Amino acid sequence: MKFFIVFAFAAFAINAADAALSGSAQTSSYWDCCKPSCSWQENVESDTPVTSCSADGVTSVIPSIGSACDFGSAYICNNLQPWAVNDTFAYGFVAASFSGDIDNNYCCVCLTLKFNEVLEGKTMIVQNVNTRSDLSLDHFDIQIPGGGVGIFPEGCQSQWNFSSISWGEQNSFTTLSEFECDDLPVELRAGCQFRFTWFQNADNPQVTFDQVECPSALTSLTNCVNNNFEL
Repeated sequence: MKFFIVFAFAAFAINAADAALSGSAQTSSYWDCCKPSCSWQENVESDTPVTSCSADGVTSVIPSIGSACDFGSAYICNNLQPWAVNDTFAYGFVAASFSGDIDNNYCCVCLTLKFNEVLEGKTMIVQNVNTRSDLSLDHFDIQIPGGGVGIFPEGCQSQWNFSSISWGEQNSFTTLSEFECDDLPVELRAGCQFRFTWFQNADNPQVTFDQVECPSALTSLTNCVNNNFEL
C-alpha cells in the first residue's frame, strides 16, 4: 500500500512538472529601460538569452555586460514594445512572476493573455523576458513605454537623459493622454500610444493565461526560447 501511495505521488509530481502554465492573473505595466533579467545567460534554459542593447536601444551587446540599472551599460532593446495586429489581437513582452518571487526558470516562455473587464474579447501573445521580486503571485507586468519605471527609475534617465517624471510613476500609468507620449523618445512613442489605442487606457485589467508555443514574431526579436518548457 505504501508503495502505491509513493508511486502515485511520484506520478502526480511528474505530471505537475510537465504541465503547461495556466490560470488567472493580474496585469500592470512598466518600462524601466533596464537590461531584462532573462538577458543573463545563467538565468535561461536556452542557447541564447534575451538580447539586450547598448544605449541606442538597437545595437546588441554580449550577455555578460551588466545592466545600466546596476552600474553597467546594457539596456532593454527598443523593439521589445507591444504592437497590435488587429483590433482584438496583439503581441508583446512581460515581466512575470508565477510564485510571487523571482522565477528565472520561466524566462522566455510564451503565454496567451485573454483579457477580462473593459478589454473583454482581446488577446495578447506575450513572451516573458523579465522577472522581479516585487511582483505578486501570477502577475504580468506588460512592457509599455510610459507605463511606469517600477523599482528602477535610474535606467531611463541614464539611457535617454530624460527626467524620471517623463516615464511615469514608479508603479502605475502616468501619462494622462496619448499626446503626452510625444514627450518620450521618438523610438518609443508607438509603444506608448499602444496603451491609448489597442489597450484602451485600461487600468491593470485581469486576464486568464495559458502557455503556448512561442511564435517567431516574438523569438525573432528576443532570440530566446525556453527549451525546458516547450509544449
